[in-house]
Amino acid sequence: MSKHAQNQPANAPSTASGKAADVIPGAYISLPQLLALRHKSVRAYQGQSAKVMGSQSGIKLSKIKGRGIDFAEVRAYQPGDDVRAIDWRVTARKNKPHTKLFREERERPALLFVDQSQHMFFGSKQRLKSVAAAELAGRIAWQTLAAGDRVGGIVISNDEQTLYRPFRTSRAIGRLLNQVAVANQALKRSPGLDTQTSKFTGLEQLRRLTQSNYKIFIISDFSGDLTSWSEQIKKLARNNQVVALHIQDPLDKELPPADHYVITDGNQRLQFYSGKENLRAKYSADFAERSQVLKDLCRHESMTYLTLSTEDPNWDHLSWV
Repeated sequence: MSKHAQNQPANAPSTASGKAADVIPGAYISLPQLLALRHKSVRAYQGQSAKVMGSQSGIKLSKIKGRGIDFAEVRAYQPGDDVRAIDWRVTARKNKPHTKLFREERERPALLFVDQSQHMFFGSKQRLKSVAAAELAGRIAWQTLAAGDRVGGIVISNDEQTLYRPFRTSRAIGRLLNQVAVANQALKRSPGLDTQTSKFTGLEQLRRLTQSNYKIFIISDFSGDLTSWSEQIKKLARNNQVVALHIQDPLDKELPPADHYVITDGNQRLQFYSGKENLRAKYSADFAERSQVLKDLCRHESMTYLTLSTEDPNWDHLSWV
């Protein structure tokens, strides 16, 4: 049963400290808000290092060494090396041919899996999970474009999956973010919707779109069958870097304070008392177990697992390139 409480989500654009939030609050997000994220400042992580590989030239430095513009090292000449790269000073000093190596410029295309399905239409602090996922997609897309790489992806709504091939233009990102906004604004309290098939179909479509050495961001709350999630993520990670971004809400982790509550999925209504210790413990344990399964799945060099919350006050410091 989906957790759609009778109470409206907290939409106030402020944090617990009373300061204005630096993230987009509320129940819905608009295209102008997503486009405006292009101008958000970013402070990159200190000491961050990532593999940068691909099949097309770009503006970032690769781990691959060859002909390029950024000097890497000098080593002994090997048959097949470009004679134009011979370092004559080192050759003369060591009396043996040596050649210069440079780091090649390669791109790292990014594909976004943006979950805007029914289960994301939930939130108790500051905004809904669907809004948080949409904003995160916008931030990643604009940062990737600014780094000179192509951006594409797939938007999952309640009744369809809309696929976008990666391009290196602001217009292409605008089309992708427009679909994110459309899917977001179409969400409402709808009874009996089963969106799990849509998600896994979308992951299959995304896998067919990839080639190799893509960076794939899966932005979701990962609701539904964890076995299916695991199978699809493993397939994507065979030749690509997968970043699982787990969007959470405080009420996903822990039941609200002790009181009587009524929840509904649109078809059925359930009343419960949240003060029962065994109920609270089981609820938290179930969520922790699901999160641990995802975390264990991503303990691989080609996978990363991160959690982000609807109550986070500021994402300006996060770097995705």
